[in-house]
Amino acid sequence: MRRVAVLYGGISAEREVSLASGRQVIAALGAAGFAVTPVEVGGDLGAVIAALTPAPDVVFNALHGRFGEDGAIQGVLEWLGIPYTHSGVLASALAMDKEAARRVFAAANLPIAAGRVVSRADLAAGDPLPAPYVVKPLGEGSSVGVTIITAGDNRRAEIAANWRFGPRALVEEFIPGREITVGVLGERALTVTEILPAAGFYDYQAKYAAGGSRHVLPAAIHPAAFEAALATALAAHRALGCRGASRADFRYDDTAGEPGRLVLLEVNTQPGLTATSLLPEQAACMGIDFPALCAWMVEQAACRV
Repeated sequence: MRRVAVLYGGISAEREVSLASGRQVIAALGAAGFAVTPVEVGGDLGAVIAALTPAPDVVFNALHGRFGEDGAIQGVLEWLGIPYTHSGVLASALAMDKEAARRVFAAANLPIAAGRVVSRADLAAGDPLPAPYVVKPLGEGSSVGVTIITAGDNRRAEIAANWRFGPRALVEEFIPGREITVGVLGERALTVTEILPAAGFYDYQAKYAAGGSRHVLPAAIHPAAFEAALATALAAHRALGCRGASRADFRYDDTAGEPGRLVLLEVNTQPGLTATSLLPEQAACMGIDFPALCAWMVEQAACRV
């Protein structure tokens, strides 16, 4: 019986999401016939390494956010020589750094929003882009810290003064229209989901609170846009060098009619695996139940890739 250690929790802003993902993964892997060792991760790296000694056959990485999906824990597992799920060090670091990811996407001729990186001082001094625009942390996931600035909005200086995500921020044009996402498993793009938040935009609350959003899959969008989203998600997965599972998030501007403008926002190398998560829902739509999905991820585990 293969021994799988599940890392979950972590020390990022997404700890609670990771705890929820980890609990479901632990149950699913047990149902799939693996010998599972839960490892709740905190701030003591030595304790994590001790929990992985002797080494399991595979580590299932159910961590989210900083130190979990940015290449940090991946580097530790490479050092220990333990195969692990999801993307390797470089792809994880590139995808988590929104500035680096934008450069990769642009080099691959993938559609991205107009935007640039600004300092806190620049943001405080004046609008870096015509409103409406979006302010994002460079290295957080799950829409942590994301704010939309609209015309006449007077919060910009306050946002800059209270910014807690490093000395710089990414600002991008706001893309009207619809929120869609595409899961990728290996070399296969699954389907397109439209996300309908109960209120506002698809922020942290909409992502993880019960009733925070409604998912429509497959999305009812123009067939050409649907196929473009699948192709772009797979192209982004390849451009970053991802392995295993990923999920690409898009805005789809159909306000002037269809087929509309498709804009790639980001690629998640550690897609959520909670009760409201999009990737498991897409996999189920394609006939892959949750234990089978988790087992597939274990089979794709690798080291030094």
